[in-house]
Amino acid sequence: MKKIQMVDLKSQYEKIKSTVDASIQEVLDTNTYINGPLVHQFQKNLEDYLGAKHVIPCANGTDALQIAMMGLDLKPGDEVITADFTFAATVEVIALLQLTPVLVDVDLHNMNIDIDAVKKAITPKTKAIVPVHLFGRAANMDAIMEIAAEHNLYVIEDNAQAIGADYISKSGTKSKVGTIGHVAATSFFPSKNLGCYGDGGAIFTNDDKLAHIIRGIVNHGMYERYHHDVVGVNSRLDSIQAGVLNAKLPLLDEYNAARRLAATKYNAAFAGNAKIITPDFDANENDHVFHQYVLRILDADRNALMQHLLDKGIPCAIYYPIPLHSQKAYLDPRYKEEQFPVTDQLVQEVIALPMHTELDDEQIKFITDSVLEFLNK
Repeated sequence: MKKIQMVDLKSQYEKIKSTVDASIQEVLDTNTYINGPLVHQFQKNLEDYLGAKHVIPCANGTDALQIAMMGLDLKPGDEVITADFTFAATVEVIALLQLTPVLVDVDLHNMNIDIDAVKKAITPKTKAIVPVHLFGRAANMDAIMEIAAEHNLYVIEDNAQAIGADYISKSGTKSKVGTIGHVAATSFFPSKNLGCYGDGGAIFTNDDKLAHIIRGIVNHGMYERYHHDVVGVNSRLDSIQAGVLNAKLPLLDEYNAARRLAATKYNAAFAGNAKIITPDFDANENDHVFHQYVLRILDADRNALMQHLLDKGIPCAIYYPIPLHSQKAYLDPRYKEEQFPVTDQLVQEVIALPMHTELDDEQIKFITDSVLEFLNK
């Protein structure tokens, strides 16, 4: 059996090596390292794929979130609501901009931001909501957009984990996640469903004015060289990374389908085990693209299971072991433990198994047999 990886980027690269290598060589031959033709080509290709009017590439996913908020001209003290159960980057940029993060609990069923908790958290100072499409599953954007419209709020989609996922609205309209809110941010970190070979990110919006502002922000506030019209940052996607992403983008739907197929096989192996809650999804839909495959473990020692798997050479991880409201950097007397019962439960139960495009049946069987061996003893 091939060695099991949490994410097998080497095997994925071997299948697209000639295309990737040719793109990198083109950059080396033309010396167009920053804002070169491949960056503009990737921008256009991603706009076409998403059905978005504007894609603005940038240096990484955290920058993408920060720049999106800068573009909306949010002011210090403005409140921004987001999920307690997610990676710190989501709240990090809120704090960096001297905005006020407002953390709320998540839904036990899908681990995405809890709609009722969002409604309760709104105050006269609230200016934006940041739903995170966690682990690759679309958040309830119908409800979020309705709340935003009612209270005149911005919606900033954190799409770092769900690029390529579809969202079907109550009206039946199908949209790619990241194109529904006022603006969205994504990451092209190597392990993402669409990942480069370094850092990279992008901002999406259908708002022409906002796109213009953001294009200036990512490039030192310049629209014309040495004319600084807005306060900006230095955050650009380099041409080599754009070449890698151009090679992978045509395969993104195939990659996401492979992840859903692996998740289907995992779920089938674990079906009926009372100690395991598997992700609930429709294999015929595309609203979950499985950036991570995350189980909930009940009535068993999750940490001991993790060690059991590691001892067998099976990589696994806990996303996320500490809620944001308990992190030293984000402690706030406004937060009470009773506000976060689901998050506090999830951090004790979740475990992520290997998930990537190269998983084969032999590996999945070994992984699932090893999990069941521990839980059934």
